Amino acid sequence: MGLNSRFGAGRQARQHGAMEFSEAPVDLDIVRAYRLERLREKLREGDFAGGLFFNQLNTRYATDATNMQVWCAHYETRCVFVCTDGPVVLFDYANHPHLAEDLPGVDEYRTIPSFYFFTVAHRGPDRARIFADQIADLVQKHGGGNRRIAIDHLSMMPTEALRDKQLSLHEGEGLAELARCVKSPEELVLMRKSMDACEQGIREMHDILEPGITENALWAKLHEVNIRMGGEWIETRLLSSGPRTNPWFRECSMRPIEAGDMVSFDTDLVGPYGYCSDISRAWICGAKPTDEQRRLYAKAFEQIEHNIGILGPGRSFRDVTMDAWSIPEEFLSNRYASCMHGVGLADEYPSIKHRADFDAKGYDGVFEPGMVVCVESFIGVEGGREGVKLEEQVIITETGVERMSSYPFETDWL
Repeated sequence: MGLNSRFGAGRQARQHGAMEFSEAPVDLDIVRAYRLERLREKLREGDFAGGLFFNQLNTRYATDATNMQVWCAHYETRCVFVCTDGPVVLFDYANHPHLAEDLPGVDEYRTIPSFYFFTVAHRGPDRARIFADQIADLVQKHGGGNRRIAIDHLSMMPTEALRDKQLSLHEGEGLAELARCVKSPEELVLMRKSMDACEQGIREMHDILEPGITENALWAKLHEVNIRMGGEWIETRLLSSGPRTNPWFRECSMRPIEAGDMVSFDTDLVGPYGYCSDISRAWICGAKPTDEQRRLYAKAFEQIEHNIGILGPGRSFRDVTMDAWSIPEEFLSNRYASCMHGVGLADEYPSIKHRADFDAKGYDGVFEPGMVVCVESFIGVEGGREGVKLEEQVIITETGVERMSSYPFETDWL
C-alpha cells in the first residue's frame, strides 16, 4: 500500500496517548509518515535490512506510540524493529495493543519477551534468545538476504543472542540522530506548540518569584504548567539562585531565594507532542540588578546574539565554531559545555563546540534548512558569586534563521 494511502494524509489528525489535551494543529499522520520515511532513508543509505531501536525517543520517532517512556528508558523492555522494506513491529513492555491503535506506522504489535534482570533474573539468557529468534525471523522474511541491522543501544547479553543468529550488528544511534535532525514543516508547528507551553510556564514562574520561595517550589511551577498544557516531562532540574548559579549545573534545591539573588534556569522541557523546548533565562529576585549582575548579563546576551547572527543554511559546523563569539579569558574556565546544539524530541545532533574545544571534541558538518538549534551561553567568573545562563532556540531556514522562542530577555539591563 502506498505511503499516502497508509497514512491518510488528508484525514483529520487523531489524538493519541499524552497528546489528547487539545485538537492537534496539524495532521499527525503526516508527521508520522515523514519521520518513518526519514529513518528508512537512512537505513537504505547504510544498506541495512532494518533498524532495532530501544531508545524511547527513537521508538517514539518511528511510531509515535508511547508507554511509560521515562520508566521504559531505565530497562530494555520496549523497542521497535523497522524493516527497511517491510513491516514496522512494535515490541511493547506488556500486552497493551490499545496503546498503538490507529497508528498507521505500526504494522504489528507484539509483547517483548523481557530479558532484563529486574523482571526475569537468571532466566534472562533464555528470554534474550527468544527475542533474538523473533528479530532473526523478521530479517529472514523481509531482508532479501541482507542480515545487516542497525541498533541504537543494547546490552551485552541480548547483543550476543542476536549475533548467535548470524545477524551483523552495526551502530544505529547516529543513524537515528541524523534522521531526526531535519524537521518537516508540520514538526515545526508541533515544536511551536511545545514552546507555547514552555513560555506559559516561564511566565507563571516569573509571577510567583519573590523572596522566600524555594528553588524547588519555583521549578515546580514549570512542571505543573507543562503537564496542565499537555506536556510530558522535563529532562533536568537546572534552576539555581544566588551563589549556587556559579559554576553552572547545580540542580534546584530547598534553598530559599533571597532578595537580590540572580536566578538562572534551563527549561529542557519535553512538552506537547513530545517535542523539547530548551531555552534559558535569568532574573533578579525582588530587586534591581547590581552593576556586576548587569555586566554578566550583558556578556551572556552579547554571546547569544552574536552566535545567532552567524547561523544560516550551508554554513559548516567548523566555520560557525571559528566565527563564534570570543569568550573573554575571565569567563573561559566556566564556559558552557557547547556553543550550540540541535533539538527535537530532546537535545540532538549536532553539538557545536567552542573554539577552545574544537580540536579535542569538535566535528564538522553542515547546517540545513529544517534544523532547530539551541544557542547557549553561561557567563560566570571563576570564583565569582553568581552566573548568568541564557539560551535561545532558532530554526535554520532557507534564507537564514527564525527565532522559535519569544520570551523576552532583560534588555533594560543592558
